[in-house]
Amino acid sequence: MSSSPVDYSSKCVMFPARPGYGIVGRKCLIKANHFTLQLVTTIHNYKGLYHYHVWISPQVTSMKLNRDIVKELGTLNYLGNVRVAYDGRNTIYSVGELPFSSNEFILKFPTTKTTTTTSECEFKVSIRFVSRIDLCNPQSFLHTIQPLNVALRSAPSEMYSVVGRSFYHDTMSRAGELGDGVMYWKGFYQSLRPTQLGLSLNIDVSAKAFYEPIEVTDFIFKNFNVRYNSTPLDDHVRVQLRKNLRGVKVTCRHLDDTMLFKVFGVSTEPLNNLMFDLDGNTISVVTYFQDKYEIQLEYVTWPALQVGSATKPIYLPIEVCRIVERQRCCKKLNQRQVTNLLRETCQRPYEREETIRQIFRQNNYNDQNLVRDFGINVANDMTLINARVLPPPLLLYHDTGNEATANPQLGQWNMINKKMINGGHVKSWTCVNFSHENPNIHNRFCDELVNMCISRGMAFQTAPVIPSRAWPANEIEEALKYVHDQCNMILGNKQLQLLIIILPDFSGSYGTIKRVCETELGIVSQCCRPKHAAKLNNKQYLENLSLKINTKVGGRNTVLSDALNKRIPFVSDVPTIIFGAAFTHPKPEDYSSPSIAAVVASMDWPEVTKYRALVSAQQHTEEIIQDLYKVTTDDKGSIVHGGMIRDHLIAFSRSTGAKPHRIIFYRDGVSDGQFNRVLLYEMDAIRKGTSRPAHYHVLFDENNFTADALQVLTNNLCYTYARCTKSVSIVPPAYYAHLAAIRARCYIGVAVDEEETDVGPRTYQPLQVINGNLKDVMFYV
Repeated sequence: MSSSPVDYSSKCVMFPARPGYGIVGRKCLIKANHFTLQLVTTIHNYKGLYHYHVWISPQVTSMKLNRDIVKELGTLNYLGNVRVAYDGRNTIYSVGELPFSSNEFILKFPTTKTTTTTSECEFKVSIRFVSRIDLCNPQSFLHTIQPLNVALRSAPSEMYSVVGRSFYHDTMSRAGELGDGVMYWKGFYQSLRPTQLGLSLNIDVSAKAFYEPIEVTDFIFKNFNVRYNSTPLDDHVRVQLRKNLRGVKVTCRHLDDTMLFKVFGVSTEPLNNLMFDLDGNTISVVTYFQDKYEIQLEYVTWPALQVGSATKPIYLPIEVCRIVERQRCCKKLNQRQVTNLLRETCQRPYEREETIRQIFRQNNYNDQNLVRDFGINVANDMTLINARVLPPPLLLYHDTGNEATANPQLGQWNMINKKMINGGHVKSWTCVNFSHENPNIHNRFCDELVNMCISRGMAFQTAPVIPSRAWPANEIEEALKYVHDQCNMILGNKQLQLLIIILPDFSGSYGTIKRVCETELGIVSQCCRPKHAAKLNNKQYLENLSLKINTKVGGRNTVLSDALNKRIPFVSDVPTIIFGAAFTHPKPEDYSSPSIAAVVASMDWPEVTKYRALVSAQQHTEEIIQDLYKVTTDDKGSIVHGGMIRDHLIAFSRSTGAKPHRIIFYRDGVSDGQFNRVLLYEMDAIRKGTSRPAHYHVLFDENNFTADALQVLTNNLCYTYARCTKSVSIVPPAYYAHLAAIRARCYIGVAVDEEETDVGPRTYQPLQVINGNLKDVMFYV
């Protein structure tokens, strides 16, 4: 089989003109977290804006070190007393020319000591003139945003830790624990944006996870709920510890605090079995630390940290290592950490406004020398804009409940006295409990959960296929496959429908469970945290689980009244399919794993509540969905047309009995600068395939939507999100695509041997295919 890449569109596609402004809803005046900018370029000492390219050799990955190097050039007066705005990578902007058009400098610059670099390094810095930027030329409007943005970020970049477009520091506000050795810092997001009112500085609050600067032994205690009792760590704990600590920097209490080590792995053997060669003699690590540093090691049955290479391993006893402070946690947070982060950072609007104002005052932009040099003046007040509050839609539930409708208030409603509009059928299920602390909760918990599902309108078999039971947390794959096989032996030619899983007490197993269930076994699973499963009186938790289970097994929780009565403009008049697309990209420290694209599409009309998902892996950090449309050749050399769009359209026709006459496509994750590229590539692929408060841009419209029709449709869809009885700020098709993309990342395993510890690109297993049993259900919610 061979495939051809998607080409640029051969048809002329242009951004549609705005059809007008909406009038539906209650008018109001709101404050936006935008501070408008004025450019004062007429001041007598303004000398024009200049763009330079900079190279630093050897290449430096740390933007902070890059900034320190360029700052040193200014300190040494190599830049002619001209203040520059530097983006931390390859670009310098200055007001006025530098005293050269091209030059090279050699600097000896102190760097942090590590196992691989010395305390001082020589850098060659090359600077070359690129162009002069005219701020007054409307045609170069977009080009002016970048230098102004860099200038506004210059001072914060020196004061705070920079993460993307956000800034953090443990002194900005009170830090807090998230659990498992991870803490959060509060910070702020900052970006210069073009708006209808001109340029404005967008500022918002943000929070990020950092490692607690604690002893590695304490990190283990917090992560795995173990206490040292002279027994080795369980193998599954050791493997998870390697994942949690890989890439984390540590210091050692027996060495200089400036000496940093990056953890590449953990030893397969306990510390008391580790030997190495010293001056021709074999010596144990334990004896070496006793003789060399007079340290009597205690945790000798635990593994050691590996900070060397596979060929030249360097072992450090866990108990002498401490995690370096102010170190960002780039790994995916577990559910408990996410919950804690959301709870700690949730603010009411007036609290958020005051926080943003405080950030603005602290940064004092208009008094920054570089900002003044660039002729920037930032308004002191937030922008006031006209807005409208759209009316909520009427939601329908089953008429066998005491209440068959819901009128959301402030974006919320509840399931009291209501039953799901289409309750799903669960005829075969069982439960697996991996919790060590709660080994006996599964039977009572499942009884309560089944009763909740039945009370909300589902047809649910009360007895499991085989008795629910507890399993060791280090036997997850074996347990899932065993239970699946045992159930299917009893069911004969039928399949197990649902597996309820009580998760282990420690994090890190969720992805494995979903990968096994959804790619190998082909069964829907519902995971539950043990601490919630133990609280049998938590009716809200049980109700939310019932909503998810009903959706996963093919039911509907609610529908829009206007959908069933065919009163939704541009949707109800003809068969309409609604798409959503989103990406997940690898973490910043991951340079080799693929990006995951997900495309979902509605499979029911006129209800538009059920969304089928397709996922694909593509080149690392690629932003354009490559598999929307594909042309391949089969074994006989015949051309085969395919791709995600075509696959979904065929499934829609099979599900509804009608071919779609209209397509609405919500594409998430497109920045302003990518609009043209997305339109050229993806619009053409869609055409070929057919033959928070969120900000939406219309990139293409053949349906001649009115502003009201599109706004009301988007708003109403936000009330159909299946996982809760609340409206959401991201339209569900895009939200579901995001969930599907996140889920698919669980299917990509790292092909790493136990002994592999070298840094560098890792080999990833191919994206595993979703089992055919699940392709037409919303398994990902």
